[in-house]
Amino acid sequence: MTEETMLEQLRALGVAPGDTLFVHSSMKAIGTSLPPQDVLEILFAAVSPGGTLLLPAFTYETVTPEHPEFDSIRSEPCVGLLPRTFLHMPGVVRSVHPTHSVCARGENAVRLTRDHVLDETPVGPHSPLMQLATCGGKLLFIGDILHACTFLHGVEERFGTDYVLTREKLRYIVNGEPRLLYGHDFRGWRQEYPRIRNILGPDALVCGSFGQAPCYLIDAAALLDAAMQKLQTDMHYFVSRQPEEA
Repeated sequence: MTEETMLEQLRALGVAPGDTLFVHSSMKAIGTSLPPQDVLEILFAAVSPGGTLLLPAFTYETVTPEHPEFDSIRSEPCVGLLPRTFLHMPGVVRSVHPTHSVCARGENAVRLTRDHVLDETPVGPHSPLMQLATCGGKLLFIGDILHACTFLHGVEERFGTDYVLTREKLRYIVNGEPRLLYGHDFRGWRQEYPRIRNILGPDALVCGSFGQAPCYLIDAAALLDAAMQKLQTDMHYFVSRQPEEA
């Protein structure tokens, strides 16, 4: 499949020039022989001119209370090949958070990432993810990976669910400075984020393909509104109880 064809797939899905697009991805699912840099250039071309491409640069597997040091330059993302590659591409900037930083390139990259350092939670109001809902942003899932919808963590934080955050702040070293921040704590719960299919209409959740991967394009503001409404009636709608270990 050619790069032009893959760009056409994104256009058919609804990705447009000027979009602010946050991408969760499975490089394996795309099924292409293109190098990751080329795939990322296709994604950036889809929002150009005038748009912004964002990918997670999460480090929650490697930056932990036992190993609390985070460095914006050296700490590698733990969420796949495309995020690891994107971090080191020219023009990419990174937000500052020890476990849930975000990388961005494009028109609003600096504006969307610069204030994340102010948050005391992983996906707080200043995080690039939560700012998507205020700027017409979209979430793109490349692969059958709706379970990876980190945006919902921010919704759970905003609502104040009884499972999303640690009870006490955790100690991290962020770019050499000590910080006390809340972390995520899903002990005893399994995330059920594919249920967002049940709360969004066809205008807010569009299905398509990118390469060989199934894709979902979601309007962030619509997801925020629908998820907050659902949590009002059932705070545990997006999780289920994990069976206790014997």
